[in-house]
Amino acid sequence: MSESVKTRKKFRIRNMSLLVTVLLFIGLFTAGSAAYDRFFSLSTFCNLLNDGSYMIIASIGITFVLLTGGIDISISSTIAFTCVFSAFLLRTGFAAGVVIPLVLLIGLLFGALMGFMIDAYKLQPFIVTLAGQFFMRGLCAVISTESIPITDDFYKKMALNKIIFAGAKIYYYVFIAAVVLIGAMFVLKYTRFGRTVYAVGGNELSASLMGLPVRKTKIMVYSISGFCAALAGVVFSFYTLAGYSLQNVGMEMDAISSAVIGGTLLTGGVGTVIGTTVGVMIQGVIQTIVTYQNLNTWWTKVFSAALLCLFIVIQRILAGRSEKIKDVRGKLEKTA
Repeated sequence: MSESVKTRKKFRIRNMSLLVTVLLFIGLFTAGSAAYDRFFSLSTFCNLLNDGSYMIIASIGITFVLLTGGIDISISSTIAFTCVFSAFLLRTGFAAGVVIPLVLLIGLLFGALMGFMIDAYKLQPFIVTLAGQFFMRGLCAVISTESIPITDDFYKKMALNKIIFAGAKIYYYVFIAAVVLIGAMFVLKYTRFGRTVYAVGGNELSASLMGLPVRKTKIMVYSISGFCAALAGVVFSFYTLAGYSLQNVGMEMDAISSAVIGGTLLTGGVGTVIGTTVGVMIQGVIQTIVTYQNLNTWWTKVFSAALLCLFIVIQRILAGRSEKIKDVRGKLEKTA
């Protein structure tokens, strides 16, 4: 077998999960278009982006963590805290130009603290981020147990301003998600840090022996996750114009599901943020179909859970095939 053929075969195996994700999105969107009038339209597609923009940002952040083999289940509480704290500060009289950088900095530092604890004390990421989830959700309740409306002019402009194209509406905050997506794609593909993220997720010991900054990388991915969660909270506050302590309970599972459905391995080392974005869109299509069908909204969770299980099985099969190919190649090299 020629080297070019081997390379193409490895490429197909490595990108099969992403291909399946894209085909699933196309299939679901096509099915919805065939079943319902006006489903197949630019307006429906744009609504998926409008409704899922904050989820895209949060899911991109958690993808960085998953790529290193970690996990962060504190993001939903960080989003809720960002909304509640922002609403509280705005009501107190602080300007949006002060509030937004402040909550983003808090999210960044909180993520860095969790990353430091995980690395320095060799603690399980699940336990540390679970504690972070309780801590942030508790702070929300300390600030206010009631919903706090946001009346700031800048937030109102971000909530209402939009671009209309061919009858479809794209709100300004969607472009924030687009910038985050493009930035994340660039970082993971073209920077040393991005390559180190994949290396740590592939084999942390090997990455360490190669002299890569494993500790710094692990702290940075949790910092990115915390920052993205806070930014998602800012976008969500544009979307809702309110802060409430019980917002987005359980949303971290939706973000993780989006990443896994998008082709990110829970064991780390494999995944793309574009796949994660498509995963968010798939969940949006499912929710739209459930709404068109006039079903209970919990059916969205049922279908998402089924897809999550399916993709975990697919990933295991692909990983098994990859391991077999490596074993065969190793035996051939020994006998050569």
